[in-house]
Amino acid sequence: MAEVSTKPYLIRAIYDWCNDSGFTPYVAVAVDESVRVPVDFVKNGEIVLNVSALATSRLLIDNDSISFQARFAGVPRDVYVPMGRVIAVYARENGQGMAFEVPRAMSQPGPRAVEGPVIEPQPPAPEPPQPPKPAADRPRLTRVK
Repeated sequence: MAEVSTKPYLIRAIYDWCNDSGFTPYVAVAVDESVRVPVDFVKNGEIVLNVSALATSRLLIDNDSISFQARFAGVPRDVYVPMGRVIAVYARENGQGMAFEVPRAMSQPGPRAVEGPVIEPQPPAPEPPQPPKPAADRPRLTRVK
């Protein structure tokens, strides 16, 4: 018998914990051709979705995928996310939740578009300049209680 992934069970558990605690459950997704989401909201090959009961209708979190209907800029859209593309599930209010590893072969957006133009990976931004290091003879600050 094939081993069943724990990922969908953990996602459902964090989702239930968010709802029981009064938090808003969010799901971060690595977008490729298998994911159906509005591409206007995809940034750097990823999208964060509010999966709360107030933001979705017909939410289904099964062992293979997460699917629901939600409004994006006032337009109702069907959303489909395979479990393998879920990066994290967490509470919006405090960031607590769980992150998942996306297999390396899946970590880059695919060559095809998701309801729109091809998503081209962006080159990394240059690192900002670092502030100068304090001089060795300069006194250090200490916290006084």
